[in-house]
Amino acid sequence: NPSERFVEDGATVKAGQQLFKIKPTAGGPPPKKEAAPKAEATPPPPPPPSAAAPPPPPPSATPREFGLAIEAATVKLPPADPTKEISGTRSEQRVKMNRMRQRIAQRLKEAQNVNAMLTTFNEIDMSAIIEFRKAHLEAFQKKYGLKLGFMSPFIKASAYALQDQPVVNAVIEGTDIVYRDYVDISFGFYLLAGNLAIEDSDGGTFTISNGGVFGSLLGTPIINPPQSAILGMHGTFERPVAIKGQVVVKPMMYVALTYDHRLIDGREAVLFLRKIKAAVEDPRIILAGL
Repeated sequence: NPSERFVEDGATVKAGQQLFKIKPTAGGPPPKKEAAPKAEATPPPPPPPSAAAPPPPPPSATPREFGLAIEAATVKLPPADPTKEISGTRSEQRVKMNRMRQRIAQRLKEAQNVNAMLTTFNEIDMSAIIEFRKAHLEAFQKKYGLKLGFMSPFIKASAYALQDQPVVNAVIEGTDIVYRDYVDISFGFYLLAGNLAIEDSDGGTFTISNGGVFGSLLGTPIINPPQSAILGMHGTFERPVAIKGQVVVKPMMYVALTYDHRLIDGREAVLFLRKIKAAVEDPRIILAGL
């Protein structure tokens, strides 16, 4: 165990900062002895020790034993991801939440406590976007060095719909409603270790969450405070739909809009989601300004 700690558990530290001291203790196997030089006459080997002979006393601490003590202490730390450690036992692992997870928990609970959240749903025919992506995937990647995904048309459609329904882009501050003349869209992501700071999750006037990347069929996203609405994308699955009296199989996606009902009425929320549906199914309406 550390003989002296310089920071409290869970505190923020900087690179190169001293954390604790470790006092070397006796223990571990003795250091290997160097081979003795060959003598003219080799003495006979000593007789084997008696079974009842007591073990030799532990040698004094050495740099090698210091390294072993640190290694032994390290293996006792909890694994990086204890959820993947399934040993079949009934043991438990207690792991302190990192700062990002603490921030997420705080913000989501804040959203439940503050907003009057309500969710409206719709479905989108993804046929046109799928064909568009197939036709331009190679050229897009060659020009920009990125793959053309399905998030891009939803971001464009959301920006267009926010201009059509500016109240969805607004926010309540005290007894005032703040309308923005700009659109900043943030989106949910699967966090990889070390690639983002907590501050990078702040900002934005509207959020898109894509649970479809994990195969989600339908869900109700939670507002990202202090925003007033969030769009939830889901998986694209083929299913029968009725079109002009005929039942056909189409690649369909359910979408959900969770909004703060204190500010946004049901009519505005439904019209907003319908505008996104129309823009994704036929992006020409954005160019036409319809």
